[in-house]
Amino acid sequence: MDDVKAAVIGPPTEIRDYAPVLRWLIVMVLVALAMFTLWQMGLLVTVLQSDHTRISLIIFALFILTSLHALFQSVDISRELIAARKARAVIEAESATGFRLLGDKVLTGAGALLEPGILTSHAANLIRKSDLGPQGRLDQTLLLRNVADKLRHREKLGLFVSEGLLRLALLGTAIGFILMLIPIAGLSSFDADTLRGALAGMTGGMAVALNVTVSGIAAALVLKFEYFQLDEAIGELFSSIAEVSEIHLVPAIEADRHGRA
Repeated sequence: MDDVKAAVIGPPTEIRDYAPVLRWLIVMVLVALAMFTLWQMGLLVTVLQSDHTRISLIIFALFILTSLHALFQSVDISRELIAARKARAVIEAESATGFRLLGDKVLTGAGALLEPGILTSHAANLIRKSDLGPQGRLDQTLLLRNVADKLRHREKLGLFVSEGLLRLALLGTAIGFILMLIPIAGLSSFDADTLRGALAGMTGGMAVALNVTVSGIAAALVLKFEYFQLDEAIGELFSSIAEVSEIHLVPAIEADRHGRA
């Protein structure tokens, strides 16, 4: 039975590489349960009905779309972690044989093919730089910085949207206070009926301010947590690339270049 599960899910190391996706699923399951509870209690309906500005709907829509983007990036990073682990195993086992390019593919001197991915692309760039550059130590600082920039680019959208949701929350607060003050500005008398209408208008404006603020802050916090988890996975991938390239790739490529010289 355990063998069947391993064949379907994958080895334990590969399951660990999918940790970013599993964390995203846990967060979204908790969010879905919270939303369902609020719906059952009638609070979610109240928020949507009382928000005449429809900013809450915009916040929810942006939250869902950006969460799907976080899922896509988490799946992609998990695949890159798997590819990097497989490529690293080959590199550590056969670094003494050297490395060579075959088109866009990277092979060891013994003919073993490295798993395609960011680590293999970085290895290919190191080999090209070694072939085209002058003699001396192979400096990979700029190439590593380029890898880091490409990896960090994956989370820029989420960070931008999470900050934008906070701004929308502030906008909803400001609009709600404006709506709350409009009935006061229009008071022409202080009889009971007039005051009752003004208080109703003030209550509606306050509802808009509070509902939009709570919606925006809650959505922004969840998105920030999702992209924090993504950032952790990106950091793990970059650390693996930097470590294996500095310890195995660069020395092997330099040794191969000196041998040809």
